[in-house]
Amino acid sequence: MKKMMIICLLAVASVLGVSAQSENEAIKNIMARTSVRKYTDQPVSKADIETMLRAGMAAPTAVNKQPWHFVVVTNREQLNALATANRGTGMAAKAPLAIIVCGDMQKTLSGVGQGFWVQDCSAATENILLAANALGLGAVWTGLYPNEERAKAVRDVVKAPENIVPLCTIVIGHPAENPAPKDKWKPENVSYNNFGEKTE
Repeated sequence: MKKMMIICLLAVASVLGVSAQSENEAIKNIMARTSVRKYTDQPVSKADIETMLRAGMAAPTAVNKQPWHFVVVTNREQLNALATANRGTGMAAKAPLAIIVCGDMQKTLSGVGQGFWVQDCSAATENILLAANALGLGAVWTGLYPNEERAKAVRDVVKAPENIVPLCTIVIGHPAENPAPKDKWKPENVSYNNFGEKTE
C-alpha cells in the first residue's frame, strides 16, 4: 500500500513538473518573440502554415463572432505586389509567405460593437506571431488599417470584396537574421488600483 502511494505521488509530481515546464516555455516564447525582416529561400511547410492559422483562430473574440478572414499568400508575383502596395511590407519581396489578417464586415457585431473586429483580429495576429516564433520561423507585423489607402491596395492585390478589410500583413519565413528581443518592461507604465498610483 505504501509503495502504491509513493508511485502515485511521484506520478502527480511528474505531471505538475511537466505543467510548470510547459508554462515556462510559453512565457519564454512570448519574451523571445521579435520582428524578423530577413528570410532564407526555404519555403514554409503547409503543416506550419496550418499550425499558425489554427493559433490565430484560437484567439479570443467578442461574443465569439470570429469576424476574421486570413489570406495566405505564397505566389511570388503577389508577394512582390504586396511589397509595393505598402511601403512597410517591402520585405515581402524576399519572403516565401505572407498572411493577411482581415476583418469580415459581414461577421462583425452590429452598431457600436462593430469596431471590436480590430481587437479580435489583433489578438489573432499576435497568436500567429507567437506560433511562428515557436515553430522556429521569423515574422513581422506590418500595419494596414486604419490607413484606408494601404488597406485598399492590399485588398486589390488579393482580389478581396469590399466587406473584407485588411488589418495587417504578417510576413513570414525561415529567419536569415537573429535580432535580439527588446526588453520593453517599464514599471512607470503601470498603475495599481488608480491611475498614477504605484505599489508600496
